[in-house]
Amino acid sequence: MRFDLTDLRLFVHVAEAASITRGAARANMALASASARIQGMEQTLGTALLLRGRRGVTLAPAGHALLHHARIVLQQVEHMRGELGAYASGLRGHVRLWCNTAALSEFLPEALAGYLTQHPNVDIDVEERPSYAIAQAVIGGLADIGIVADVTDLTGLETLPFALDRLVVIVPRHHRLARRRQIAFREAARYPFIGLAADNPLQEYINRHASRTGGAPKQRVQMRDFESICRLVARGVGVGIVPQTAARRCDRVLPFATVPFTDAWALRRLTICVRRLDALPTHGQQLVAHLKASAIATMPPSTQGKH
Repeated sequence: MRFDLTDLRLFVHVAEAASITRGAARANMALASASARIQGMEQTLGTALLLRGRRGVTLAPAGHALLHHARIVLQQVEHMRGELGAYASGLRGHVRLWCNTAALSEFLPEALAGYLTQHPNVDIDVEERPSYAIAQAVIGGLADIGIVADVTDLTGLETLPFALDRLVVIVPRHHRLARRRQIAFREAARYPFIGLAADNPLQEYINRHASRTGGAPKQRVQMRDFESICRLVARGVGVGIVPQTAARRCDRVLPFATVPFTDAWALRRLTICVRRLDALPTHGQQLVAHLKASAIATMPPSTQGKH
């Protein structure tokens, strides 16, 4: 049996994407080459690895076994690269980082810029997902590092603090809520909202809490980013929910007012989670250390060290 690392990486990409086409794209490989490699692996084993259907592929029993071992082998390669990085600069490291919307939009860009500048031989795959899905991915080995809201069940994971994420409602400056010092979500939900796309992890989080309070707002339009929401709110189209950091950044140039929520769920601690920190390759451990240092530098003094 002769599978090389390219075969194993391709198979993991295909399995995770549930599609040979999308898996080939993630592996930067032509579809014909990817299909030929998968077929060659199946011929070598003498059994099917994938069950092909109209909507993609699923794993056959042998495919589940191969996926498990492929991830172990690739993780060991990452360990080797990390440990040899100081001696062989040509070897590249790779980290899979999954995070929620607030972390990706508000906190990660600056933190990652510093790390990537210091480690030019490390690549990072960043995925935006809901916090509960991130925790499951870290436990299952789909992600090396996760950044989640701490309301998520993190049983079995090692955690470190990353940032504070406070959600606020933004309204046009002449809106009747503009002079309020704070407001409950249920009251704000009476007004037409500008929201994020339905599949956005933060919008899923907001909708989940809205359904619990019976105060789901009517959305006039759905946008892809916080800046677009702020621009529409400033033009009087409706009200919106964004992280306080995004509101502060945008209200320097846009005319809207920010009102804090009284709801406890609107204040979230963003948390770094890993299965085992000492099991990460060296460059993965270095990334966690860098993110933790960024968190300590930006968190208010009263919250540092409370995790």
